[in-house]
Amino acid sequence: MNKNIFIGGAWPYANNSLHVGHLAALLPGDVIARYYREHGDNVIYVSGTDSHGTPITVRAKKEGISPEKIAQHYHEEFVKNFKDLDFSFDLYTSTMTQYHEQNVKKYLKKIMDNGFIYKKAEMQDYCPECKTFLSDREIIGVCPHCGGVAKGDQCDDCSATLNASEVLNKRCSICHSPTIQKSNTHLYFALSKFQNKVKELNEQRQGQWRINATSETNKFLDMGLIDRAVTRQLSWGVDVPFEGFEDKKIYVWIEAVLGYLTAGQQVAESRNINFEEFMKKGNVISYYAHGKDNIPFHTVIFPALLMSIDENINLPDYIISCEYVNMNNEKMSKSKGNLISINHLIALFPKDSIRYYMLANGPETKDINFSIDDFVQIHNKFMVGVLGNFVNRNLSYINKKFDGKIPNGKVDENIKNLTTETFDKVGSLIEQGKLRQALDTAMAYVSAGNKYYDDQKPWIQVVEDINGFNNTTYTCVYMMANIANLFGPFIPDTCLKIKEKLNLDKTFTWQPVEIGKNLTVANNNLLFERLQAQQVSEKYQELKKN
Repeated sequence: MNKNIFIGGAWPYANNSLHVGHLAALLPGDVIARYYREHGDNVIYVSGTDSHGTPITVRAKKEGISPEKIAQHYHEEFVKNFKDLDFSFDLYTSTMTQYHEQNVKKYLKKIMDNGFIYKKAEMQDYCPECKTFLSDREIIGVCPHCGGVAKGDQCDDCSATLNASEVLNKRCSICHSPTIQKSNTHLYFALSKFQNKVKELNEQRQGQWRINATSETNKFLDMGLIDRAVTRQLSWGVDVPFEGFEDKKIYVWIEAVLGYLTAGQQVAESRNINFEEFMKKGNVISYYAHGKDNIPFHTVIFPALLMSIDENINLPDYIISCEYVNMNNEKMSKSKGNLISINHLIALFPKDSIRYYMLANGPETKDINFSIDDFVQIHNKFMVGVLGNFVNRNLSYINKKFDGKIPNGKVDENIKNLTTETFDKVGSLIEQGKLRQALDTAMAYVSAGNKYYDDQKPWIQVVEDINGFNNTTYTCVYMMANIANLFGPFIPDTCLKIKEKLNLDKTFTWQPVEIGKNLTVANNNLLFERLQAQQVSEKYQELKKN
């Protein structure tokens, strides 16, 4: 029976270009989606651009342009990045869409009707010159810890996380006038009411949520969940659907995570699927792929919001939360110049080499260090030396000796058994979110193919044992056909090229496939060219200059 699968990729923020850290966080979602589609399951895979919030608003004011223009620029760039890297979203949308805005309001009304939103008056920073309340990012002042320049939420000098009430000598970031305190009424979400339920969920999901997700969630639970503001004093965002709050917007933390529901619902409607039924407990398996800094939003806040909307809705089953990607052994920083964007990656490397590197070396359980030299070595060793070598050495010999006509033969039974075992192992690992192990297992299958070829010595068999040669060659082509399906979720473009080389059906299926007789090689173009580290490094430096 086909399963219902829901996959959500974290919504990147539209304030700067995507970098390798974003890719490490989001790529696992695409692999899982492609796998379940090959498996024949019903998949809804969504993400989108997080387009609202204070940083965009502040930047827009400084640059004298509209927040929408900034958000739209980066949204279009993100769409291109994901397309260039063969992400297979069923919908990649934006929080700026009318569909998202209308449905976020509907969900907010449900939460209000269910008794989990309340009003609260509080003292807030106000600029008498601009005649407006200020968000934390719109406040500048002095850090209480180091005396450096600070915003209302963080010190730029010592990177300390701050509350606006802690900042000294506060001024408006726009007109630089001193701020005053003034009473303001906001809406709050009663997150504290979900302390025990979130704790129970965290315990139930042991082994399904990654270790960092479980431990980070425990930290928040140990501190005790506190209620969070639902509204914010902004001009850019989704309108609050309640009387008396017309001058405010829905806080981005609640609006963006609800995007999983709005985007999923949009896909379901396009397929005439009842989304509410699809997302019920017991009806669906859900995955959420994101970075470490997004863990509490997916393991604490999002589950609480789901419970506040409908007690029967499915809560996150698998949290695919990665660790950090460093650059040249340092934390990535735009100011230090040690940040490599996805735009840079795409300009430097083949797209499937990018996908392979970020999955085979991804920060699943610990931080990783990205370097150009390391990337080149991995590409040359595995993409050229293992996978490319297995395909090329077989097909080159067939082209050379038999004019591209693949001899008919019998598949080695041991290889057949290995193929079945590999599909089972790799599939199980993908379902558990263990993508590094899954890819290692798949690559071990290719290595077994290279060893089989070497052990059989077809260059000798072709002279001394033609039947043995035919069986060896036919077995290797059988392995290629199965490699195309096995690696389909990881490096789909390469797998399509393998299918094209052998004139095979372009459909991807997650099971061992048999090959027909009288096959021919369509072409034997190299799957991958070797890279030179020096040339790539020089090109990267040139890209950074431009």
